Amino acid sequence: MMAAEQTEGATGLALLGTETPEALRGLVQAAEDTGASTLWIASHLFRREPIALAAVALAATRRLGVVLMAMSPYVMHPVYATMAAATLEEQFPGRVRLCFGVGAPRDLAAAGIAAPHPLSVLGETIEIARALLSGETIAFRGERFQVSGRRLDHGLRQIPIILAAAGPRMLELAGRVADGVLISAASSAEFVAWSLAQVRRGEAAGGRHVRAIGLVQAAVGENPRAANDELRRTLGFVLRGAHHARNLALAGTELDQAALAAAFAREDWAEVDKMVSDDVVNRHAASGTVAEVTDALARYRRVGLDEIVLTGLSDPQILHRLLNATRSAG
Repeated sequence: MMAAEQTEGATGLALLGTETPEALRGLVQAAEDTGASTLWIASHLFRREPIALAAVALAATRRLGVVLMAMSPYVMHPVYATMAAATLEEQFPGRVRLCFGVGAPRDLAAAGIAAPHPLSVLGETIEIARALLSGETIAFRGERFQVSGRRLDHGLRQIPIILAAAGPRMLELAGRVADGVLISAASSAEFVAWSLAQVRRGEAAGGRHVRAIGLVQAAVGENPRAANDELRRTLGFVLRGAHHARNLALAGTELDQAALAAAFAREDWAEVDKMVSDDVVNRHAASGTVAEVTDALARYRRVGLDEIVLTGLSDPQILHRLLNATRSAG
């Protein structure tokens, strides 16, 4: 396992697949120069392909780790996703992690992909990946996947497996069978604490310790309100979903999700910006000056995160400033 993975207070950076080649190079170099732990490269349908981006990032750096995040077994067979991670790890030993997740519902729907029985499918996926990474011949027969009589040519590969999880049963599954759990962006610190309590129940059943990782939406600016403005629509897009009701309630956030969803549907951006107030942003993201964002990240760490993955940052200079401040504060 990569050394950075074991560092408490580690900070990573998420790439969303929207970055141009020039922007990618700048962010990768800034992450390398300022001691970021990892690049978490998102797998979103119709955007840039994460395995190719991971190879580019690894080849351009000397110590930075990468995570394929979050590979969906409904889009890519677990054998193929594991092959990809194993191939990268063979070329760049100790610098690769593999993250599985269901996938973004709207992306799947746009591609005509159904995602039934996610709990059992993700459980099967992790079991297959572990068996293949052991270097031994696999014999697996599940309800969705059957893989038998073959093994990876790569041999034994030490690649941590992470599960992106939100609901209580998926969080418990992460605690039972994964090496790490990834909690989604727009989560309040209170929701992160609740999520980790579900993970710990799974840990007790599985007899293992799971690394706690959280995506945190971030914006940095000398004018805190202007920084908040950068996040309003992104947070509103996420928080309008009914599955975020518990997240909002635990944070004490007052937000009419139905009205917010309706405003998005009619593209009433002024109303969206009004509904996602400064209070909403401050409860569900890290925004403001460098010092304010550093304080917000510390709040997320205090509720139990071992690693924070910053998402939404696209300026290498801002990333430099923030990571240097975060390192100094730690």
